[in-house]
Amino acid sequence: MTIPSLSSSRTSAWREHPVWNWLGLLPFFAFILLFLIVPSLNLFSGAFVNRSGALTLENMAVFRNPNVIKAYLTSLQVSFLTAVIGGLFGFFVAYAVTIGHAPRWMRNVIMTFSGLAANFGGVPLAFAFIATLGRTGFITALLKSICLPGADGAQVCPFNPYDYGFSLYSLSGLVLAYTYFQFPLMVLTITPALEGLRKEWREASANLGASNWQYWRDVALPVLMPSLLGAALLLFGNAFGAYATAQALTGGSIPLVTIFIGQQIRGDVLGNPHEGYALALGMVVIMALTIIAYSALQRYSSRWMKS
Repeated sequence: MTIPSLSSSRTSAWREHPVWNWLGLLPFFAFILLFLIVPSLNLFSGAFVNRSGALTLENMAVFRNPNVIKAYLTSLQVSFLTAVIGGLFGFFVAYAVTIGHAPRWMRNVIMTFSGLAANFGGVPLAFAFIATLGRTGFITALLKSICLPGADGAQVCPFNPYDYGFSLYSLSGLVLAYTYFQFPLMVLTITPALEGLRKEWREASANLGASNWQYWRDVALPVLMPSLLGAALLLFGNAFGAYATAQALTGGSIPLVTIFIGQQIRGDVLGNPHEGYALALGMVVIMALTIIAYSALQRYSSRWMKS
């Protein structure tokens, strides 16, 4: 009886050994190594060597190119606009399903949609917008078909957006397409913060005679501000690194830094892969600053959520 018991205890101890807790993380670490660390090291090394493999800083001269500067500014503009528009839209949607007492079934539908739409980008999203809001898209055709009788008896069709300068293949169209996957990400990000607002805070404000506006101005918004800014930074970084949607939608006609990088690395029109690595290095710096700021805001906002 003693020997089997001892053998069983040893087997149990081996199964409970801490090494098994880390075994499940091996695929994760392998993925990070192969698809993050190794490409990052290749990017850094490629940015500081020339075609012959010698160390050089010549690739950094690409940042003096006016077209590259314009591409960075356009990327920053698109990222900022979609972060603001998607952030505001997503905040009000999240407010409606949390504090706004929307029906539970609607909350489930919106949260499910947000989880899907936040990850629906790239070429499928571009084709979806072309099929709906392109010059021959069905929504555009529907708006064109809405006509009113004019003063001289002629039909006037005032709802065609392309008659007012809109184009899906312009900067405004790209912002609209990006907003589609930006606001669901905002809904997913800000909903936990809105749910963390305690009813006692509102009740205490009401007991002190504060109006609903005063409650939001003096209590809720100051508490939510770190979460709001952190979510906006997340949206900014999400748009700044997007490539496939813009490439498929505009065909590279809008100068974005991600499109420039793709052209350089693919070797389009005398492309230089090492200059592409330098451009990507600039993106990495901006994204790293965004991640650091987002992490700091998340740590700050988690204090009151845990208290």
